[in-house]
Amino acid sequence: MTDTEKTLTSLVVDQEAAEKRTRHSGSAKKSGSKNRRKSRELVLKAVYRGMLNESELSQIFRDMTDDPDYNKADEGYFKQLLQSVTVNINAIDDKLVNFIDRPLAELSPVEHAILRIAGCELMFDSTIPYRVVINEGVELAKIFGGTDGHKYINGVLDKFAADVRELEVQAAKN
Repeated sequence: MTDTEKTLTSLVVDQEAAEKRTRHSGSAKKSGSKNRRKSRELVLKAVYRGMLNESELSQIFRDMTDDPDYNKADEGYFKQLLQSVTVNINAIDDKLVNFIDRPLAELSPVEHAILRIAGCELMFDSTIPYRVVINEGVELAKIFGGTDGHKYINGVLDKFAADVRELEVQAAKN
């Protein structure tokens, strides 16, 4: 088992233990859209940091728990999304290259990280409507991206969603 796999396994075990404690204490946190947005922001920071520094996932995760927004985020969703992006990063990038107008290496690291996160949600979490995924990606780009980066993100994610969620997109158009 690689270090990354061990780290991901420990994240899942930690998450399950926290969920059990929450159920027993009766103080479950709501996982509303604001909390999930904060989770996505933290995952963006983690993915971005990992891309630039090639840091170990365990260290990145520890650093994210020190972020002032960590307590505002849906911790379970943060862990789940970070794990999913990390495990599926090659599949996401392989699909992503079909919808961008330049090589991956030429994408802004922030935009690339946003596209990885939204691509992951589109490919591996059909419980989130594709329009929500696109909107969240665009909002992240408005906050963290370049001046018109949100427009690029929107265009790429529209094409991405039409490919990986073809039936859902077609149903929405009818």
